[in-house]
Amino acid sequence: MPKPSKLATRKTSPSKGRADLARLRRMTDAEIERTSPRDLQNVPESMWEEARVVTPVEKQAISIRLDRDILEFFRASGPRYQSQINAVLRSYVEHVMAGERPRRKRAV
Repeated sequence: MPKPSKLATRKTSPSKGRADLARLRRMTDAEIERTSPRDLQNVPESMWEEARVVTPVEKQAISIRLDRDILEFFRASGPRYQSQINAVLRSYVEHVMAGERPRRKRAV
């Protein structure tokens, strides 16, 4: 029997980080809340007031040198720490582009 292609496998069994939207649409709000990760339970409704849809953009692999303590901080947060670094950089760029440059402590 032929082995299913990777593309076919992806469509039927999402990998970590990919939602099975068809299954989610069939679930009730109570089922979604009951099965959601602990850190997403009891999120206040006010959290969604300033939420926005973010369309993923193509990533580019680079090599970057970071201070050891900065890297340790992000790595300690767990998997996908590089995505978190990207999110912090994106937030900084958006503030600068909007003319709201964040204040920075001067090196001593």
